[in-house]
Amino acid sequence: MSEQEQESSLDEMTELAAPVSSDRAQRFYDRIRQRIQNFLRERAHLEKSAHYLLLAPDVFMLLWRLVNDARVNAKNKLLLGSGLAYFFFPLDIMPEALLGPIGYMDDLVFSVYLLNKILTDTDPEVLRQHWSGSEDVLTTITNVLNAADGLVGKDLFGRLKNIVK
Repeated sequence: MSEQEQESSLDEMTELAAPVSSDRAQRFYDRIRQRIQNFLRERAHLEKSAHYLLLAPDVFMLLWRLVNDARVNAKNKLLLGSGLAYFFFPLDIMPEALLGPIGYMDDLVFSVYLLNKILTDTDPEVLRQHWSGSEDVLTTITNVLNAADGLVGKDLFGRLKNIVK
């Protein structure tokens, strides 16, 4: 990890105590998208993972928008909030501070698992209205969950699922 990436990670950690405003969420989105794009430019061998890794910023924004939507119940907002916190938490299962942007892969899988879980009592149209990705959000959720074992490893995916249970 470069010195600039380490400084960016430290900046993210120092912002943890502040509430997540719309402006802050957008800055975080822009920052992680840029870090991922720079990371992937230098690593053409990660071509298969690139599509999934680039979903991480979009999933982050979807979580943030859903937490702020009155149509999402309090229980689901709590789950989604834990997904947001997982993006910010510096010492998760695959820490970005140590691994660089590839560390967002577990954040993506955990967050998509949460999104799938809330679909039991949240209208899929609510997710579609807030989704900024290019593919349908339900298709994206299915694709990420189907690829999860390959993205983070079967044992790691099992650990992420157990966090939610």
